[in-house]
Amino acid sequence: MVILGRVDTASPAYLALDLTGTFAFALNGSLTAIRLARLDVVGVVTLGMFTALGGGMIRDILLDALPPATFSDWRYLTVAAVGGLVAFAFGGRLERLATPIMLLDAAGLSLFAVSGAIKGLDFGVGMAQAVILGAITGVGGGTLRDVLIGEVPAVLTSGLYAIPALVGAFVVVVADAAGVGELPAALVGAVVCFAIRLIGVRFDIDAPGPPGLSSLP
Repeated sequence: MVILGRVDTASPAYLALDLTGTFAFALNGSLTAIRLARLDVVGVVTLGMFTALGGGMIRDILLDALPPATFSDWRYLTVAAVGGLVAFAFGGRLERLATPIMLLDAAGLSLFAVSGAIKGLDFGVGMAQAVILGAITGVGGGTLRDVLIGEVPAVLTSGLYAIPALVGAFVVVVADAAGVGELPAALVGAVVCFAIRLIGVRFDIDAPGPPGLSSLP
């Protein structure tokens, strides 16, 4: 809901978005650990928690919302840990993990992009700043995940990773300025972000590179 021009981040709808994104990214990070890094239970759960909580922590630090929600609300740590344990328990039974990893990554990206933008609006930042915060929240956890397993972060190699997060956050910010309710705006923004990310993966679409780069040896 919007209260006196500000989005209420204490609302159940916002909390549900944030915790759902946390769970999705925890599963994603843990499945990545199982598929690519071959880690033990501690490594699997730890990578899942870093993936789930990293973007939100960066967002809260930038907003000076200290301590970050991760440490002030036990539900975040609990949901992230449960997601990691679920992935550890059942992820090894999946013969092909690439598809669920990609879908969970897109889901976490979408949910965090909109929740990050909503929290930025709640703290009274400008529209552009709220969009940037949404994107940072969306890509932060995945970036930490990739760094920890020695991969080039997806945000630097996939043109349609940061862009969907920016678009999803932009939808939320514009909807807020138009007086649209929090939940409809968040759902539309998340769906748009998710769809763009999947289209990019499905058709291998990237943002344009530097002119003439492909011709270099």
